[in-house]
Amino acid sequence: MKSDVIIIGGGAAGSFAAITAARMGRTVTLFEKNEKIGRKLRITGKGRCNVTNNCTWQEAMNSVPVNPRFLYSAFSGFQPQDVMNFFEELGVPLKTERGNRVFPVSDKAEDIVDALDREVKSLGVKVIHQRAAKIIVDGNVCTGVIAGGKEYYSQSVLIATGGQSYPKTGSTGDGYKLAESVGHTVTPIYPSLVPLVSVEKYCGEMMGLSLKNVGVRLYDKEKIIFSDQGEMLFTHFGVSGPLILSASSHIRKMERGRYKIKIDLKPALDIKQLDLRIQRDFSENQNRDFINAVRKLLPAKLIPTAVKLSGIPAEQKVNTITKEQRKAFAELLKAFPITIADFRPIDEAIVTSGGVSVKEINPKTMESKLVSGLYFAGEVIDVDAYTGGFNLQIAFSTAYSAGINM
Repeated sequence: MKSDVIIIGGGAAGSFAAITAARMGRTVTLFEKNEKIGRKLRITGKGRCNVTNNCTWQEAMNSVPVNPRFLYSAFSGFQPQDVMNFFEELGVPLKTERGNRVFPVSDKAEDIVDALDREVKSLGVKVIHQRAAKIIVDGNVCTGVIAGGKEYYSQSVLIATGGQSYPKTGSTGDGYKLAESVGHTVTPIYPSLVPLVSVEKYCGEMMGLSLKNVGVRLYDKEKIIFSDQGEMLFTHFGVSGPLILSASSHIRKMERGRYKIKIDLKPALDIKQLDLRIQRDFSENQNRDFINAVRKLLPAKLIPTAVKLSGIPAEQKVNTITKEQRKAFAELLKAFPITIADFRPIDEAIVTSGGVSVKEINPKTMESKLVSGLYFAGEVIDVDAYTGGFNLQIAFSTAYSAGINM
């Protein structure tokens, strides 16, 4: 069987590339090993699907910590506004929320997947629900794939199989093996946008506590490598939530104890203002034990740990606390310490860091520099971004570049 284009993987990148190529008049065969396309898309953004970020393409590039320059042509060629127009033209109204995150008005990821599915079908893309097991290469030219024991031929083949995060959705790293089988380099794979395990056990004691407006600084030894404000959460293993997921994408080589997080529990106050606030609380509770004098200042679940870390005995009367003790307590609240032991497992990560080396891919067309007619798009490439819709923007932009050039 022969078609102009074969696409391996029916996720965000694969289905979008199929639509793009079919709109260019190509005959397209799409291989998807799940029963339906877009399985991972259905659960992204907690089932709401943060489809892109309503910003300029240059701003989007600033949210890509890994190999951003590789995406210059792809992002400028198919921008966040183009993604928004695409889905709205397919009948999915969108809205912009905090942080310029774009969601369907319905808050249903299904609407995004259904729109892609309908367009794939209406354009006559042939979808085969089988795993592509092998790339066929003749000389240095890609000529097709083998799936289910059969040979399928085409002028070009796109690998859009995703990464290794959320393996239950089919992201099992197939594309890395296919790329390596034809001579491509795959950089080390590790989780990105993933919760973090703490060395300290006190995170578990605060399990379930969500902090809404705090500052987080991530240190690599003494150097700050990430700093932002927002939401985070304590869990039985350590820390999670949007701030922590974004911070995790800055960790390159995980070593127990190398990375530390400092939480600013009162980002709206500088150290002097916070000291005055503590003095006010203390003056209202002169004869109380220290542990009972900070109830207005901190969430109840946080108090026992903060008291323990302060070094001030829980039962010490407030009117005996020294200026030095009080100032040390204020400093603790501005830099609440957590030492990172590890990432959570890759199957809990939102995206995978690492992938097919960008040095071996033409950034204008997404074509392999090693094998003519072989293309890549999406998470299988060694690019990843912060939370906020930027990883899906990478998928759509690289898929568009591949789709118009195949």
